[in-house]
Amino acid sequence: MRVLLDENLPRALAAHLGEHDVRTVQAEGWAGTKNGELLQRAESHFDALLTMDRGLPHQQKLGVSGLRIVIIRAQSNRLIHLTPLVDAIEQTLAAMPPGELREVGD
Repeated sequence: MRVLLDENLPRALAAHLGEHDVRTVQAEGWAGTKNGELLQRAESHFDALLTMDRGLPHQQKLGVSGLRIVIIRAQSNRLIHLTPLVDAIEQTLAAMPPGELREVGD
């Protein structure tokens, strides 16, 4: 699965999601892109978006795209707080149908 890490997540998280083809917003050259445009771009190139932006569902019209969105809820965006959630993230991605949003973590 092609997965995009939002810019609010550390790039190093990609190495922990080894089963997936993971890219970052920064690597795609999309840093600073507003959420609506980012979602459109992501939908064209990726199967899933991982983010810590809890406001995303309230800011954007979701569910009309085929993009899976996982909102990660953790104490912080530091890798030490995210790596314990990797198994749950991978299980969630595997079980999600396209166009769905789910939350993982605290």
